Parts: sequence; structure tokens; C-alpha cells
Amino acid sequence: MAKQLLIDAIRGKKTPSPPWVPYAGVHCAFLIGEPADKMLKDPELLAKGVTFAAKRYHADGIPLVFDLSVEANSVGCDLKWWPDNVPSVTNHPLSDKSVAEAGLKLPTKESGRWPILFEAARLAKPQLEQMDCALMGLFCGPLTLASHLAGVRIFTDVYKNKEKAHDVLKFAGQVGARAAQLYAEMGADIIAIVDPVASQIKDATFKEFVHPYCQDAIKVINDAGLTSSFFICGDATKVLESVAQVGTHGFAIDEQLNLNFVRDIAIKHKVGFGGNLKLTLALSLGLLSPREDAIVSLAAGGTTGYCFAPG
Repeated sequence: MAKQLLIDAIRGKKTPSPPWVPYAGVHCAFLIGEPADKMLKDPELLAKGVTFAAKRYHADGIPLVFDLSVEANSVGCDLKWWPDNVPSVTNHPLSDKSVAEAGLKLPTKESGRWPILFEAARLAKPQLEQMDCALMGLFCGPLTLASHLAGVRIFTDVYKNKEKAHDVLKFAGQVGARAAQLYAEMGADIIAIVDPVASQIKDATFKEFVHPYCQDAIKVINDAGLTSSFFICGDATKVLESVAQVGTHGFAIDEQLNLNFVRDIAIKHKVGFGGNLKLTLALSLGLLSPREDAIVSLAAGGTTGYCFAPG
């Protein structure tokens, strides 16, 4: 386990070997024999699950949670809980209202589930430090959070009702900046913007609606002297150049992208990159050998700015 190795890789530096991050998420609950919903509501269980997973998988870094409902819940969205998955957002307060009309306020450390995360981080951080494992704070990126707040209509609003879309995305970016600040306060070493649905839009739309509303959060992370990353899912080929230029120290992708292509873009822009162990084909379905898949990814990723992780 080597926290500094991971930080260096995300920052695009050459490392003796690629660091490794298991995005364990609610798998942590499975490892300790607890339902996901119970673990996510109990800071002691959450800390237990995260530290157990870090030790079990010899992680160089691990997220406190991988749950994109935290920010939406902290500004007024309701949740449906599941025993084997993260909770789902069930209402969209900005579907037919502006931010001002809905009266939404930025979250504080007392909002929603943030008190649970603060307590879990307090318990987990010393144990992770003993393992030389980075604590990672992951928060919901602007477009994904906007889809929670306004529903699927946000994907047409960015083309047909831009004033409305900017209103929602601006607020989402402000919430993201607040989340970044909260993760910094709880001791996260690495803070990542996680915007999986940002791969579903055109590159010009990414530049107009995602890039600008990440900047406040990136400034918060940089001002705290921490390391930043941007996580995206799906076939992000058309926006990947823009992802590499969003301003974070590095970015991470999922299994749908060719790692050679990703590596070349990352090196071109002098940022780190992460992936590409196939979560579905290798780890979940077993259609590929996880061992062989790992060897292929490690060979493609190399040792300049590469972090090995599930894609």
C-alpha cells in the first residue's frame, strides 16, 4: 500500500509501478456481511467496511463511499434504499421550478447524510493512514447531479432550454464545490468529481455545461493542496479530450474505452489516468479472465500517470 504512489500517478508523474484502487463501494458491505443500506446509514459499519476492503485488497487508495445520491439528498431529494446497492433518488425538485423557486440551499456538514460521512471518516482515516492508504472523497459531478435535481429533462434542456439548464448546472456546481470542501475538512487525500452521464452529451455541450461548473470545486481542492480527479463512465470517446482539459490532476474511465487511446490523451495533456479492469466482463460475469484482463491493462497503462482500477 502506498498513498504517495497513488497521488503521484493521478498527478501524471512516473511511478515505479502502477498504484491500485478498488472502487469497492457497497461491496464493502458484502465483505463485512451487512446490507448496503444498513452500512451506509451507520458510520461505524461504513468505516469498518472501507478499512476491511482496503486491507483485503491491499489498496493504495479507497473511496469513503461511491454513492452519487449523497449531494442530491443533502439539498432536498428523497431516497429509496436498497440492501444490495446504493440508494436511488426518487424526486426531482427542479423538474418544473428554478433554483430560486424551489428554495434550494447549499448543504452544510449537518445536511443529509454528511454527518454520517464525517464520523465514518474520523474512524477510518487513522486506520487507513496506518496502512499507507489514501482516503478518497467522491462527489456527484454537475451534469449527474443536475439529472437528480431536474430529472431526465436536463438532457434536452441543455439544447432546447439553455437558460434553465444553466440555472440548474450552476447550482449543481456550487453544491459540488461545497462537497469538495466537506471532503477536504474530513481529511480526504484525493477528491474526485464523478460525472458518469457526461459521456452522453456532445463535446460542445460538455464544454458549455460541465467544464465551467467543475471549476469552483477544482479550486477548492487545489486551494486545500489536495489531488483532484474526474471520473466518467460509458463511451466517452467524443468528450475525452475535454475531460483531460477540465482542470483536474487526472481522470478515470470505464471499460468501454480503449486504454491505449486513453493513455495517449492523458500523456498529451500531462495528467494522470485510471482504469481499466473490466468490471462487467471480467469481475462480474467472468466472460474474461480477471488475471489476463489485469495483465493487458497494466501493460497498456504503463508507469507514467497510470492508476490501475476497475473501469
